[in-house]
Amino acid sequence: MTTSKSMQVTEPKPLIVIKLGGSMLDRLTEDFYGSFQKLQEHYQIIIVHGGGPAITKLLGQLNIEGEFYDGLRKTTPETLEVVEMVLGGSVNGRITGHLMEKGVSAVGVKGSEAALLQADYLDKENLGLVGEVRDVNPLLLHKLLEEGYLPVVAPFGRTDDHQTVNINADVAAGAIATAVGAEKLLYVTDVPGILVEGKVLAYTTPEEIDGMIDQGIIYGGMIPKVHSATEALSDHLEEVRIVSGDQALMEGDALSGTSIRAKRKETV
Repeated sequence: MTTSKSMQVTEPKPLIVIKLGGSMLDRLTEDFYGSFQKLQEHYQIIIVHGGGPAITKLLGQLNIEGEFYDGLRKTTPETLEVVEMVLGGSVNGRITGHLMEKGVSAVGVKGSEAALLQADYLDKENLGLVGEVRDVNPLLLHKLLEEGYLPVVAPFGRTDDHQTVNINADVAAGAIATAVGAEKLLYVTDVPGILVEGKVLAYTTPEEIDGMIDQGIIYGGMIPKVHSATEALSDHLEEVRIVSGDQALMEGDALSGTSIRAKRKETV
């Protein structure tokens, strides 16, 4: 006798990518890390992080002088060793450790592993071992997510000549978000979102952002943050959020911060 059982089909959770800026890492609060368990009830999550200030600090301690070209740090083989120690080691380990303390199964991943971030040299002559993303192979990330892990990605790539290269974390986060079909990309900053007259703007568009810059509503260090957010928007990635690392990522069942979409949508 054959017994059939009805199986309940569970819809896969939408996927979000969260970019943690290096300047924010020492300021992320217990509420911020503590919100990831609740966040995982609604989303699958991938984190991509930077670590510039920590790299600069260690280079100084080792008396390694940085070379710059057009405002960008040249990455020599000696510098790359330090960058790998910091981004792939201490910074990545600190983030995964804080998440695991909050009951989140986090695992550190270097973008140069498992052909995750395939890269070309950005400008080898002037910038050395700095890369740009040519392609993303998200298989490892999908496998980890399927097993219930939260990948924490250090932004390295690998070139066709098997050289590890340093990649800008904003660029890496945007490329990964597109490749995995993320619903949202969150930029974690030192402000709760875009502020207008002291209040967080719930949602806006690139066109409105340009107007607010012209009017002086958005100014200073916030300008490059909103530009990074709007540049990440695409046909595949329809929403970018600016959120704060000083608070929980969710307010009730909704994400905190300011939602940026290519077109205005009243319900976000």
